[in-house]
Amino acid sequence: MNYAVLGAFAVALSKSGVTDLLAYKVIQAFGKHPSGRSVFWFKYIVLFTLVGFSMASQNVVPVHIAFIPIVVPPLLSVMNQLKIDRRAVACALTFGLTATYMLIPAGFGQIFIESILVKNINTAGAEFGLSTNVAEVTQAMFIPVLGMILGLLFALFVSYRKPRVYVENSQEPTAEDLESRVSQVKSFHIGVSIVAIIATCFVQLSTDSTVLGGLVGLIIFALGGVFKLKQSNDIFQDGLRLMAMIGFVMIAASGYATVVKSTGGVPALVESLNSVIGADNKALAALLMLLVGLFITMGIGSSFSTVPVIASIYVPLCISFGFSPLATVSIIGVAAALGDAGSPASDSTLGPTSGLNADGKHDHIWDSVLPTFIHYNLPLLAFGWAAAMIL
Repeated sequence: MNYAVLGAFAVALSKSGVTDLLAYKVIQAFGKHPSGRSVFWFKYIVLFTLVGFSMASQNVVPVHIAFIPIVVPPLLSVMNQLKIDRRAVACALTFGLTATYMLIPAGFGQIFIESILVKNINTAGAEFGLSTNVAEVTQAMFIPVLGMILGLLFALFVSYRKPRVYVENSQEPTAEDLESRVSQVKSFHIGVSIVAIIATCFVQLSTDSTVLGGLVGLIIFALGGVFKLKQSNDIFQDGLRLMAMIGFVMIAASGYATVVKSTGGVPALVESLNSVIGADNKALAALLMLLVGLFITMGIGSSFSTVPVIASIYVPLCISFGFSPLATVSIIGVAAALGDAGSPASDSTLGPTSGLNADGKHDHIWDSVLPTFIHYNLPLLAFGWAAAMIL
Protein backbone atom coordinates (compact mmCIF):
# COMPACT_ATOMS: atom_id res chain seq x y z
CA MET A 1 0.00 0.00 0.00
CA ASN A 2 2.87 2.37 0.79
CA TYR A 3 4.37 1.90 -2.66
CA ALA A 4 1.01 2.01 -4.46
CA VAL A 5 -0.01 5.30 -2.83
CA LEU A 6 3.39 6.96 -3.29
CA GLY A 7 3.46 5.79 -6.90
CA ALA A 8 0.04 7.32 -7.48
CA PHE A 9 1.20 10.53 -5.77
CA ALA A 10 4.22 10.68 -8.11
CA VAL A 11 1.98 10.26 -11.18
CA ALA A 12 -0.45 12.95 -9.95
CA LEU A 13 2.46 15.30 -9.25
CA SER A 14 3.83 14.83 -12.75
CA LYS A 15 0.38 15.57 -14.22
CA SER A 16 0.32 18.90 -12.39
CA GLY A 17 3.37 19.99 -14.42
CA VAL A 18 5.51 20.89 -11.42
CA THR A 19 8.27 18.38 -12.35
CA ASP A 20 8.34 19.74 -15.91
CA LEU A 21 8.61 23.27 -14.53
CA LEU A 22 11.47 22.29 -12.20
CA ALA A 23 13.36 20.68 -15.08
CA TYR A 24 12.78 23.74 -17.27
CA LYS A 25 14.07 26.10 -14.57
CA VAL A 26 17.22 24.01 -14.21
CA ILE A 27 17.77 24.09 -17.96
CA GLN A 28 17.21 27.85 -18.02
CA ALA A 29 19.76 28.30 -15.24
CA PHE A 30 22.43 26.07 -16.80
CA GLY A 31 21.62 26.29 -20.49
CA LYS A 32 24.44 28.73 -21.13
CA HIS A 33 27.85 28.50 -22.75
CA PRO A 34 30.27 28.98 -19.87
CA SER A 35 33.97 29.25 -20.55
CA GLY A 36 37.19 29.37 -18.56
CA ARG A 37 36.97 29.06 -14.81
CA SER A 38 33.18 29.34 -14.79
CA VAL A 39 33.01 25.84 -16.30
CA PHE A 40 34.22 24.38 -13.00
CA TRP A 41 31.48 26.12 -11.00
CA PHE A 42 28.74 25.34 -13.50
CA LYS A 43 29.78 21.70 -13.56
CA TYR A 44 29.56 21.20 -9.81
CA ILE A 45 26.41 23.30 -9.49
CA VAL A 46 24.76 20.93 -11.98
CA LEU A 47 26.04 17.83 -10.16
CA PHE A 48 25.03 18.95 -6.66
CA THR A 49 21.67 20.20 -7.94
CA LEU A 50 21.01 16.68 -9.22
CA VAL A 51 22.11 15.31 -5.82
CA GLY A 52 19.53 17.61 -4.22
CA PHE A 53 16.84 16.52 -6.70
CA SER A 54 17.47 12.82 -6.00
CA MET A 55 17.48 13.35 -2.22
CA ALA A 56 14.22 15.29 -2.37
CA SER A 57 12.67 12.52 -4.48
CA GLN A 58 12.95 10.16 -1.50
CA ASN A 59 11.65 12.38 1.31
CA VAL A 60 10.45 15.90 0.47
CA VAL A 61 8.67 15.14 -2.82
CA PRO A 62 8.48 11.32 -2.79
CA VAL A 63 8.43 10.58 -6.52
CA HIS A 64 11.37 8.11 -6.38
CA ILE A 65 12.97 7.70 -9.83
CA ALA A 66 10.02 9.20 -11.73
CA PHE A 67 11.77 12.59 -11.95
CA ILE A 68 14.86 11.27 -13.77
CA PRO A 69 13.36 10.73 -17.28
CA ILE A 70 11.85 14.22 -17.00
CA VAL A 71 14.80 16.19 -15.63
CA VAL A 72 17.93 14.49 -16.99
CA PRO A 73 17.46 14.02 -20.80
CA PRO A 74 16.94 17.74 -21.56
CA LEU A 75 20.10 18.47 -19.52
CA LEU A 76 22.31 16.15 -21.60
CA SER A 77 23.22 18.90 -24.08
CA VAL A 78 24.24 21.14 -21.14
CA MET A 79 26.35 18.30 -19.70
CA ASN A 80 28.02 17.84 -23.09
CA GLN A 81 28.90 21.54 -23.22
CA LEU A 82 30.44 21.30 -19.75
CA LYS A 83 32.13 17.97 -20.69
CA ILE A 84 30.72 16.33 -17.56
CA ASP A 85 31.53 12.64 -17.16
CA ARG A 86 28.12 10.97 -16.96
CA ARG A 87 29.54 8.42 -14.52
CA ALA A 88 29.77 11.29 -12.04
CA VAL A 89 26.11 12.11 -12.73
CA ALA A 90 25.14 8.47 -12.13
CA CYS A 91 26.98 8.55 -8.80
CA ALA A 92 25.29 11.84 -7.87
CA LEU A 93 21.80 10.49 -8.60
CA THR A 94 22.39 7.09 -6.97
CA PHE A 95 23.70 8.71 -3.79
CA GLY A 96 20.46 10.63 -3.26
CA LEU A 97 18.33 7.61 -4.15
CA THR A 98 20.13 5.33 -1.66
CA ALA A 99 21.74 7.23 1.21
CA THR A 100 18.65 9.36 1.88
CA TYR A 101 16.25 6.52 2.72
CA MET A 102 18.92 4.86 4.86
CA LEU A 103 19.18 7.84 7.21
CA ILE A 104 16.09 10.11 7.04
CA PRO A 105 12.82 8.58 8.33
CA ALA A 106 10.43 10.35 5.95
CA GLY A 107 8.87 9.32 2.65
CA PHE A 108 10.63 6.21 1.37
CA GLY A 109 12.95 6.54 4.35
CA GLN A 110 10.00 6.01 6.65
CA ILE A 111 9.07 2.85 4.74
CA PHE A 112 12.61 1.46 4.93
CA ILE A 113 13.44 2.46 8.50
CA GLU A 114 10.11 2.15 10.32
CA SER A 115 7.91 -0.16 8.26
CA ILE A 116 10.64 -2.61 7.20
CA LEU A 117 13.85 -2.41 9.22
CA VAL A 118 12.43 -1.70 12.70
CA LYS A 119 9.42 -3.97 12.19
CA ASN A 120 11.41 -7.00 11.00
CA ILE A 121 14.18 -6.61 13.60
CA ASN A 122 11.62 -6.32 16.42
CA THR A 123 9.71 -9.33 15.09
CA ALA A 124 12.84 -11.47 14.84
CA GLY A 125 14.22 -10.18 18.16
CA ALA A 126 11.04 -10.58 20.22
CA GLU A 127 12.00 -14.01 21.54
CA PHE A 128 15.50 -12.75 22.41
CA GLY A 129 14.36 -9.57 24.15
CA LEU A 130 15.84 -7.36 21.43
CA SER A 131 13.94 -4.32 20.17
CA THR A 132 14.83 -1.09 18.40
CA ASN A 133 13.21 2.14 17.24
CA VAL A 134 13.54 4.79 14.53
CA ALA A 135 15.94 6.98 16.54
CA GLU A 136 18.33 4.06 17.14
CA VAL A 137 18.28 3.09 13.46
CA THR A 138 19.18 6.65 12.43
CA GLN A 139 22.03 6.63 14.95
CA ALA A 140 23.27 3.22 13.79
CA MET A 141 23.18 4.16 10.09
CA PHE A 142 25.05 7.46 10.46
CA ILE A 143 28.55 5.94 10.20
CA PRO A 144 27.75 3.82 7.08
CA VAL A 145 26.10 6.82 5.35
CA LEU A 146 29.22 8.86 6.17
CA GLY A 147 31.13 6.33 4.08
CA MET A 148 28.73 6.96 1.19
CA ILE A 149 29.26 10.73 1.50
CA LEU A 150 33.02 10.22 1.21
CA GLY A 151 32.42 7.95 -1.78
CA LEU A 152 30.31 10.65 -3.47
CA LEU A 153 32.97 13.32 -2.92
CA PHE A 154 35.71 10.99 -4.20
CA ALA A 155 33.68 10.20 -7.32
CA LEU A 156 32.92 13.84 -8.13
CA PHE A 157 36.28 15.41 -7.26
CA VAL A 158 38.75 12.60 -8.02
CA SER A 159 37.52 9.66 -10.10
CA TYR A 160 35.40 11.51 -12.66
CA ARG A 161 36.60 15.10 -12.37
CA LYS A 162 38.34 15.10 -15.77
CA PRO A 163 36.39 16.34 -18.81
CA ARG A 164 34.82 13.68 -20.98
CA VAL A 165 33.73 14.44 -24.53
CA TYR A 166 30.41 13.12 -25.85
CA VAL A 167 29.78 13.74 -29.53
CA GLU A 168 26.39 15.38 -30.08
CA ASN A 169 24.10 14.24 -32.86
CA SER A 170 20.72 15.16 -34.30
CA GLN A 171 18.92 12.73 -31.98
CA GLU A 172 20.19 14.51 -28.88
CA PRO A 173 17.27 15.26 -26.47
CA THR A 174 16.46 18.96 -26.40
CA ALA A 175 14.40 21.24 -24.20
CA GLU A 176 11.93 22.17 -26.95
CA ASP A 177 9.31 19.57 -26.06
CA LEU A 178 9.72 20.38 -22.39
CA GLU A 179 9.29 24.10 -23.10
CA SER A 180 6.06 23.47 -24.97
CA ARG A 181 4.71 21.40 -22.07
CA VAL A 182 5.71 24.06 -19.56
CA SER A 183 3.82 26.70 -21.53
CA GLN A 184 0.64 24.69 -20.90
CA VAL A 185 1.18 24.37 -17.14
CA LYS A 186 -1.42 26.26 -15.11
CA SER A 187 -0.11 28.41 -12.27
CA PHE A 188 -3.09 27.31 -10.16
CA HIS A 189 -1.99 23.67 -10.48
CA ILE A 190 1.50 24.64 -9.29
CA GLY A 191 -0.09 26.17 -6.18
CA VAL A 192 -2.19 23.03 -5.68
CA SER A 193 0.99 20.92 -5.97
CA ILE A 194 2.78 22.97 -3.33
CA VAL A 195 -0.19 22.63 -0.96
CA ALA A 196 -0.39 18.88 -1.65
CA ILE A 197 3.35 18.38 -1.00
CA ILE A 198 3.23 20.33 2.28
CA ALA A 199 0.05 18.56 3.42
CA THR A 200 1.46 15.14 2.51
CA CYS A 201 4.68 15.75 4.45
CA PHE A 202 2.81 17.17 7.45
CA VAL A 203 0.28 14.34 7.67
CA GLN A 204 2.95 11.70 7.11
CA LEU A 205 5.21 13.05 9.86
CA SER A 206 2.41 13.76 12.34
CA THR A 207 0.62 10.41 11.92
CA ASP A 208 3.61 8.17 11.01
CA SER A 209 1.53 6.94 8.06
CA THR A 210 2.88 7.19 4.53
CA VAL A 211 -0.40 5.83 3.16
CA LEU A 212 -2.52 8.46 4.91
CA GLY A 213 -0.16 11.26 3.87
CA GLY A 214 -0.22 10.13 0.24
CA LEU A 215 -4.01 9.85 0.22
CA VAL A 216 -4.35 13.39 1.58
CA GLY A 217 -2.09 14.62 -1.22
CA LEU A 218 -4.10 12.75 -3.85
CA ILE A 219 -7.37 14.20 -2.52
CA ILE A 220 -5.91 17.72 -2.77
CA PHE A 221 -4.78 17.04 -6.33
CA ALA A 222 -8.28 15.80 -7.23
CA LEU A 223 -10.07 18.72 -5.55
CA GLY A 224 -7.65 21.15 -7.22
CA GLY A 225 -8.50 19.80 -10.67
CA VAL A 226 -5.08 18.31 -11.45
CA PHE A 227 -6.94 15.14 -12.38
CA LYS A 228 -10.62 14.30 -12.48
CA LEU A 229 -12.18 11.86 -10.04
CA LYS A 230 -13.04 9.49 -12.90
CA GLN A 231 -9.30 9.35 -13.68
CA SER A 232 -8.36 8.23 -10.17
CA ASN A 233 -8.35 4.58 -11.18
CA ASP A 234 -5.86 5.31 -13.97
CA ILE A 235 -3.70 7.31 -11.55
CA PHE A 236 -3.49 4.35 -9.14
CA GLN A 237 -2.81 1.91 -11.98
CA ASP A 238 0.06 4.05 -13.29
CA GLY A 239 1.39 4.35 -9.74
CA LEU A 240 1.28 0.59 -9.31
CA ARG A 241 3.16 0.08 -12.58
CA LEU A 242 5.82 2.48 -11.34
CA MET A 243 6.36 0.68 -8.01
CA ALA A 244 4.91 -2.82 -8.54
CA MET A 245 8.19 -4.70 -8.96
CA ILE A 246 9.56 -3.62 -5.58
CA GLY A 247 6.25 -4.26 -3.85
CA PHE A 248 5.87 -7.80 -5.18
CA VAL A 249 9.50 -8.69 -4.46
CA MET A 250 8.97 -7.44 -0.89
CA ILE A 251 5.91 -9.67 -0.51
CA ALA A 252 7.81 -12.69 -1.84
CA ALA A 253 10.83 -11.93 0.37
CA SER A 254 8.65 -11.58 3.45
CA GLY A 255 7.03 -14.93 2.70
CA TYR A 256 10.47 -16.49 2.23
CA ALA A 257 11.61 -15.15 5.60
CA THR A 258 8.53 -16.61 7.29
CA VAL A 259 9.19 -20.02 5.71
CA VAL A 260 12.85 -19.93 6.83
CA LYS A 261 11.81 -19.08 10.36
CA SER A 262 9.09 -21.75 10.45
CA THR A 263 11.45 -24.54 9.40
CA GLY A 264 13.33 -24.17 12.69
CA GLY A 265 16.68 -24.26 10.89
CA VAL A 266 17.84 -20.87 12.13
CA PRO A 267 19.12 -22.14 15.54
CA ALA A 268 21.06 -24.91 13.80
CA LEU A 269 22.61 -22.37 11.42
CA VAL A 270 23.62 -20.15 14.34
CA GLU A 271 25.24 -23.04 16.18
CA SER A 272 27.14 -24.23 13.09
CA LEU A 273 28.47 -20.74 12.33
CA ASN A 274 29.49 -20.27 15.95
CA SER A 275 31.50 -23.48 15.83
CA VAL A 276 33.14 -22.61 12.49
CA ILE A 277 33.92 -18.93 13.14
CA GLY A 278 34.27 -19.02 16.88
CA ALA A 279 31.96 -17.25 19.28
CA ASP A 280 34.57 -14.59 20.10
CA ASN A 281 35.49 -13.70 16.51
CA LYS A 282 33.10 -10.77 16.12
CA ALA A 283 35.17 -9.04 13.42
CA LEU A 284 35.03 -12.00 11.04
CA ALA A 285 31.35 -12.63 11.81
CA ALA A 286 30.41 -9.02 11.00
CA LEU A 287 32.42 -9.10 7.76
CA LEU A 288 30.82 -12.37 6.60
CA MET A 289 27.28 -11.16 7.39
CA LEU A 290 27.88 -7.96 5.43
CA LEU A 291 29.32 -9.88 2.46
CA VAL A 292 26.33 -12.26 2.42
CA GLY A 293 24.01 -9.25 2.51
CA LEU A 294 25.91 -7.76 -0.44
CA PHE A 295 25.38 -10.86 -2.59
CA ILE A 296 21.72 -11.22 -1.59
CA THR A 297 20.88 -7.60 -2.38
CA MET A 298 22.86 -7.69 -5.63
CA GLY A 299 20.63 -10.57 -6.70
CA ILE A 300 17.30 -9.19 -5.48
CA GLY A 301 18.08 -5.61 -6.55
CA SER A 302 16.28 -3.98 -3.63
CA SER A 303 17.43 -3.34 -0.07
CA PHE A 304 13.77 -2.95 0.89
CA SER A 305 13.19 -6.56 -0.11
CA THR A 306 16.36 -7.92 1.49
CA VAL A 307 15.53 -7.01 5.11
CA PRO A 308 12.74 -9.60 5.57
CA VAL A 309 15.05 -12.28 4.16
CA ILE A 310 18.04 -11.66 6.42
CA ALA A 311 16.50 -10.22 9.62
CA SER A 312 15.21 -13.57 10.92
CA ILE A 313 18.69 -15.08 10.42
CA TYR A 314 20.93 -12.17 11.39
CA VAL A 315 19.21 -11.18 14.65
CA PRO A 316 19.96 -14.50 16.43
CA LEU A 317 23.41 -14.56 14.81
CA CYS A 318 24.27 -11.09 16.11
CA ILE A 319 23.00 -11.95 19.58
CA SER A 320 25.01 -15.18 19.65
CA PHE A 321 28.20 -13.26 18.78
CA GLY A 322 27.53 -10.66 21.45
CA PHE A 323 26.83 -7.63 19.26
CA SER A 324 25.04 -4.69 20.91
CA PRO A 325 21.53 -3.69 19.74
CA LEU A 326 22.95 -0.71 17.81
CA ALA A 327 25.61 -2.87 16.17
CA THR A 328 22.93 -5.43 15.25
CA VAL A 329 20.79 -2.72 13.63
CA SER A 330 23.83 -1.42 11.76
CA ILE A 331 24.82 -4.86 10.45
CA ILE A 332 21.30 -5.69 9.24
CA GLY A 333 20.63 -2.24 7.79
CA VAL A 334 23.96 -2.08 5.94
CA ALA A 335 23.78 -5.73 4.84
CA ALA A 336 20.39 -4.98 3.28
CA ALA A 337 21.48 -1.73 1.60
CA LEU A 338 24.92 -2.92 0.47
CA GLY A 339 24.08 -4.23 -2.98
CA ASP A 340 21.41 -1.68 -3.83
CA ALA A 341 23.69 0.94 -5.38
CA GLY A 342 25.70 -1.56 -7.42
CA SER A 343 23.01 -4.00 -8.54
CA PRO A 344 22.17 -4.13 -12.28
CA ALA A 345 18.51 -4.77 -11.31
CA SER A 346 18.23 -1.95 -8.77
CA ASP A 347 16.12 1.18 -9.25
CA SER A 348 19.11 3.11 -7.92
CA THR A 349 21.09 2.23 -11.06
CA LEU A 350 18.29 1.63 -13.58
CA GLY A 351 16.77 5.07 -12.86
CA PRO A 352 19.95 7.07 -13.63
CA THR A 353 20.61 4.97 -16.73
CA SER A 354 17.10 5.65 -18.06
CA GLY A 355 17.86 9.36 -18.12
CA LEU A 356 21.56 9.36 -19.02
CA ASN A 357 21.18 6.88 -21.87
CA ALA A 358 18.40 8.84 -23.61
CA ASP A 359 20.80 9.49 -26.50
CA GLY A 360 22.40 6.02 -26.41
CA LYS A 361 25.77 7.17 -25.01
CA HIS A 362 25.63 5.74 -21.49
CA ASP A 363 26.25 2.05 -20.77
CA HIS A 364 24.25 0.63 -17.85
CA ILE A 365 26.90 -1.77 -16.52
CA TRP A 366 30.11 0.17 -17.15
CA ASP A 367 28.80 3.70 -16.58
CA SER A 368 26.18 3.20 -13.83
CA VAL A 369 26.59 -0.13 -12.04
CA LEU A 370 30.38 -0.37 -11.78
CA PRO A 371 31.00 3.28 -10.70
CA THR A 372 28.29 3.15 -8.02
CA PHE A 373 29.48 -0.25 -6.80
CA ILE A 374 33.04 1.03 -6.35
CA HIS A 375 32.14 4.34 -4.74
CA TYR A 376 29.25 3.21 -2.51
CA ASN A 377 29.26 -0.51 -1.88
CA LEU A 378 32.94 -0.68 -0.94
CA PRO A 379 32.73 2.28 1.51
CA LEU A 380 29.49 0.83 2.92
CA LEU A 381 31.24 -2.48 3.50
CA ALA A 382 34.17 -0.79 5.28
CA PHE A 383 32.16 1.73 7.30
CA GLY A 384 29.41 -0.79 8.07
CA TRP A 385 32.02 -3.14 9.52
CA ALA A 386 33.53 -0.25 11.50
CA ALA A 387 30.09 0.66 12.86
CA ALA A 388 29.55 -2.92 14.00
CA MET A 389 32.85 -2.84 15.85
CA ILE A 390 32.39 0.61 17.41
CA LEU A 391 28.72 0.67 18.40
